[in-house]
Amino acid sequence: MLIEKVSGYMEKFHMISEGDVVAAGVSGGADSMCLLLVLSAIRKTIPFRLLVVHVNHLIRTDAAEDALFVKKMCVKLNIPFYLVEKDVKAVAKARHVSTEEAGRQIRYDAFVQVLQKEAPDAYGCNKAKIAVAHNMNDRAETMLFHLFRGSGLTGLAGIRPVRDKGQEPKVIRPLLGVTRNEIEDFLTKNHMTWCTDYTNEEDGYTRNRIRHHILPFAEKEIAAGAVANMGRAADILSEAEDFIQGETKKVYEDCIIGKNAPAEVFLAEKLLQYPPFLQKQVIMYGLERIIPARKDITSAHVEEIRTLFTNRKNRELHLPCRITARREYEKVVIEKNPAENPAAGTQKFSVKLPGPGEEPLRIFLSETEYMEFRVEYFEKSTNIPENQYTKWLDYDKIKKSLTIRTRQTGDYFFFNQAFNKKSIQNYMVENKIPKTQRDRIWLLAEEEHILWIVGHRISSYCKINENTKCILQVQLKGG
Repeated sequence: MLIEKVSGYMEKFHMISEGDVVAAGVSGGADSMCLLLVLSAIRKTIPFRLLVVHVNHLIRTDAAEDALFVKKMCVKLNIPFYLVEKDVKAVAKARHVSTEEAGRQIRYDAFVQVLQKEAPDAYGCNKAKIAVAHNMNDRAETMLFHLFRGSGLTGLAGIRPVRDKGQEPKVIRPLLGVTRNEIEDFLTKNHMTWCTDYTNEEDGYTRNRIRHHILPFAEKEIAAGAVANMGRAADILSEAEDFIQGETKKVYEDCIIGKNAPAEVFLAEKLLQYPPFLQKQVIMYGLERIIPARKDITSAHVEEIRTLFTNRKNRELHLPCRITARREYEKVVIEKNPAENPAAGTQKFSVKLPGPGEEPLRIFLSETEYMEFRVEYFEKSTNIPENQYTKWLDYDKIKKSLTIRTRQTGDYFFFNQAFNKKSIQNYMVENKIPKTQRDRIWLLAEEEHILWIVGHRISSYCKINENTKCILQVQLKGG
């Protein structure tokens, strides 16, 4: 009965088709051994190629016995067996993640490596798939885990039957429609033994505590069949989430003005036109584009980001995963670790101007970005260009050495023909230049007098007039 039930579940979600190559993760535990037997049986009705991948995390001294147990079963069933050994604790330390997360990453990497090596043709045409042994109890545990953490609809839907991320191999979960009790009954009736991982019996992991205490109590004291009921609820929630995701993408496209990682830039007032529920969904969707796993981001963090939209005051939030969210006038910006992007002006460049008609001077500010200085005699009939990154200055008014740098205390420029001064700080505030960009803007300076705020305006003192004889043309290129 279980094989027929799983086969119907796989057909419902289009998990396997003829000609696929499936890498199944088999640890030797009850769930994975059931997966191995079921997939082996289903090959009789659906012609596909089955590979078994066993990962030894080198945590337990008896783990090698599990690998040998799985290998013997694969030999018996005539299924190729691949052993991958990785020190999960060392990987966790190197990647700064938990051992649980490191184990998940190692297993997925192992599946991909085996598929790429053993089935390159299938991998290249999306016929390669990864089968894992999550069951209905795992789904219920995940739902509760996310519920307790305050997750949204995606978390409440729990584990999906199929995970499809485009170019990556699909991850299929054939056993998601059966309970752990059904799996163990099936193995017992078929006289099949399995390995027991003692780490699964410990309460050190949160999921284990849910598994050993909360779900058994719910089944016994609250509602018999609680796990199956949660599975049906998860299916309903998944359908609802699919619909909401479609609507969310429409609203996202309407409100976004910048969607190049690592930053998401939204029009605040635009998003506020939509219901609060969709606002939060759009914020979460934007976060997913920056941190796909959404690790450590909860609904409480999303609500906090939403206050940046509702409160017009410029401010900044610092969230897990090195995420920064801030209000910048009419925009809200969400980005990952902006502090790692070095400010442009960590250096100061001295400028020795050429004479009229001499070869232009180029000063490289980075590998690709440079500023070019050219001095020419001024013809009165020449039109002065109006370009954001090309400016003409009166060469004869420049009396001191120039530098290219970022802002410093005391910087100013002349903002009108009466030569009234304005501080660079006040100019940037008045022109709504975000705080995070102010220290990255290049300035062409004559001591504290700023001749050009690059990308913005020049000082009125240096503007060309009827008395100008030579002009200094300054261009920023490659930036």
